[in-house]
Amino acid sequence: MTSGGSYDAVIVGGGHNGLVAAAYLARAGCSVLVLERRGEIGGAAVSFRAFDGVDVRLSRYSYLVSLLPRKIVADLGLSGLGVELRRRRMSSYTPAGDTGLLVDTGDDARTAASFRAVTGSTKDFDAWGEFYARAARVAAATFDTLTEPLPSRAELKRRVGDEEAWTTLFERPAGETLTALFGDDTVRGVVLTDALIGTFAGAGDEDLKQNRCLLYHLIGNGTGDWDVPVGGMGAVTGALAAAARGAGATLVTGAEVRSVTPDGEVRYTVEGAGGAEHVVAGHHVLANVAPDTLARLLGEDAGVQPEGAQLKVNMVLSRLPRLRDASLDPRDAFGGTFHVNETFSQLETAYAEAAAGTIPALPPCEIYCHSLTDPSILGPAERAAGVQTLTLFGLHMPARLFEADNERARADALRATLASLNSVLAEPIEDCLLRDPAGNPCVEAKTPLDLETELGLPRGHIFHRDLSWPFAEDPADAGKWGVETGHERVLLCGAGALRGGGVSGIPGHNAAMAVLARRHGETRAG
Repeated sequence: MTSGGSYDAVIVGGGHNGLVAAAYLARAGCSVLVLERRGEIGGAAVSFRAFDGVDVRLSRYSYLVSLLPRKIVADLGLSGLGVELRRRRMSSYTPAGDTGLLVDTGDDARTAASFRAVTGSTKDFDAWGEFYARAARVAAATFDTLTEPLPSRAELKRRVGDEEAWTTLFERPAGETLTALFGDDTVRGVVLTDALIGTFAGAGDEDLKQNRCLLYHLIGNGTGDWDVPVGGMGAVTGALAAAARGAGATLVTGAEVRSVTPDGEVRYTVEGAGGAEHVVAGHHVLANVAPDTLARLLGEDAGVQPEGAQLKVNMVLSRLPRLRDASLDPRDAFGGTFHVNETFSQLETAYAEAAAGTIPALPPCEIYCHSLTDPSILGPAERAAGVQTLTLFGLHMPARLFEADNERARADALRATLASLNSVLAEPIEDCLLRDPAGNPCVEAKTPLDLETELGLPRGHIFHRDLSWPFAEDPADAGKWGVETGHERVLLCGAGALRGGGVSGIPGHNAAMAVLARRHGETRAG
């Protein structure tokens, strides 16, 4: 065993939140050590050449950005380090028979006409505008509070200042709201999908888990826009790593943390170092791992384990597929989020099937094409050949479906999901898949159990655990940062912190602010 000295902060996990915390703390003059288990920095926010001989850098796990505050981008100088988030004009397209619902953020008249074609009137288009106006009022009042100490429920409700908007998002199950507001099953489903990303829930569940998920999908930077990271997600974490290193933080990869003690002792081994154990002391330990994982490292009972519920599929295509609506350019359809069999009733049926332990017969999923907005992820030859990427996120695929035989269930889930996609296209997606030099189709699937193995996410839960409300549910927590644990010197700084989830950097920022506030208090006391 070797001693590695002591640090003001030891950060367990080098994902984007850990890097945000490291950059803030190092810029404030703290000594910081980041320990990352994988061979590269970035956690789930990395880019990767997934297919041999194909020069395409896919955002392998996480893929879009909405919740990263402009404040963090400005504070850490990320724009100067290459971070660029590009807006998509097309919000979404949802096939419906031989037509489809297109939401074009640059042309309200075109969107209204699309609603009329699908629903027979513009009544739901008007209700759509009403719903998202309410969401915008909540977003404007809520988003900036995510990088402040936790408000109480009453304080956040006062800031929102809109009783109907508050009731819609915070109190009434999403299913009830959508059923009352919209008449069309397709329109209801398009909104409901944002309540189910990474969340296994029914539309009407009384615990409002789906509402919390919907809220975070609607409030990013006060607009709810989901933007494309130019260069892929690895460009974002690459810039964060540069900001942390540039400020003086030490980043170590291949470092497997074995244990953490409440008084700040961290034991770890480094890959390729002969198994020797290192021990360091941290005045604070910031855990950029799931609460479940932190409990294990502390030797504590983790309690009820969370459960992820998604199938992630990465594809590289030789060309975009033809649509059943031949009048629509596929570049418009795939330029935003492409919804597949995600009507309200289809989502509820799939949830019931998965809850009963079977892969849904018609898996709902959604797709986006990174390369249409940002072709920089394509190599020169691929770009010249017109190659495109597709990222598919399948809903209602809980870990329980894969536990008996992950490999077999992955193949079954992928087969069913591609069949679901084919049911809304004019040709099989398999005919459009690029093949690598060995003749293999460029498609890969990741189950919740794959994410657990590769990223340490408990049962593949992409938010580490169910999302929280953005206020102090316990009045005693009002004024805290939402990163505290039962141990004074150990803080959460990952997605499992209050107000965590998504590529946001918010828990990393908040953990750093909690440490700096304590240091300031200690300095004054001294």
